[in-house]
Amino acid sequence: MQRIVVLNPKGGSGKTTIAINLASYLATRGHAPVLMDFDPQGSSVRWAKKRQPTQPQVQIIPAYEKDSRTTRSFQLRVPHEATHVIVDTPAALAAQQLPEMTRNANKIIVPVLPSDIDIHTCSTCIRDLLLVAKIRREDNRIGVIANRIRRNTLAYQALLRFLQTLGIPIVATLRDSQNYVRAAELGVGLHEMKTYLAQDDLEQWQPLIEWLAGARFEAGVLPGPTSAAQDAPEAAEAVPTSPSAAAEAEMPAVPAAAHIA
Repeated sequence: MQRIVVLNPKGGSGKTTIAINLASYLATRGHAPVLMDFDPQGSSVRWAKKRQPTQPQVQIIPAYEKDSRTTRSFQLRVPHEATHVIVDTPAALAAQQLPEMTRNANKIIVPVLPSDIDIHTCSTCIRDLLLVAKIRREDNRIGVIANRIRRNTLAYQALLRFLQTLGIPIVATLRDSQNYVRAAELGVGLHEMKTYLAQDDLEQWQPLIEWLAGARFEAGVLPGPTSAAQDAPEAAEAVPTSPSAAAEAEMPAVPAAAHIA
């Protein structure tokens, strides 16, 4: 079972969006993902409740809830059939909480937005992961996602310069796309939408999928070429396909190497 933690103490960085779309991707590829929601806002839980029984199953654990009648370990128990656990962490996570939150994590995804405040918070987060949580750079466990990007802007250029100084791989750059908003409203993920409507966004997920499967990226280097269309304004409406059609979308499955004991 692979444990993937999506983490950034800064609220609004896109943690939930990445977590739910990753869970959707894995479910459409026949895996058995569990989405563990530690955020008191419960956004991942609300998304999961919108899903229909005919859709690929994503199990949800509302980890933010506390039940004095049971032990914490029982509340957070993961079904034995689970292949992946995706942890949606809360905002304002203190440095001393990082060792517990990242324990047994095979991959740690840190999304960051192109703004001065977010860049500063990301820098502190990476420092705490290395020094407090004791995550080693060479273990290929930490990856940064440049999120809600609009290319050819000063904010994007500043973010890119910052990421190149971290010594941490940039595992994806995701554009500012309304497809994510529409997917969340409908209880689906990008990989359950009609491919021709979400193609540009799907292409941007491919490097992340490869990194989760074990691929290595050079620190500070943007992964893969991108098309100009990825940054163009959107006009098409994203419409989810049927579950069978979603399963046939032309995206490669996570290789067996992604399942880390």
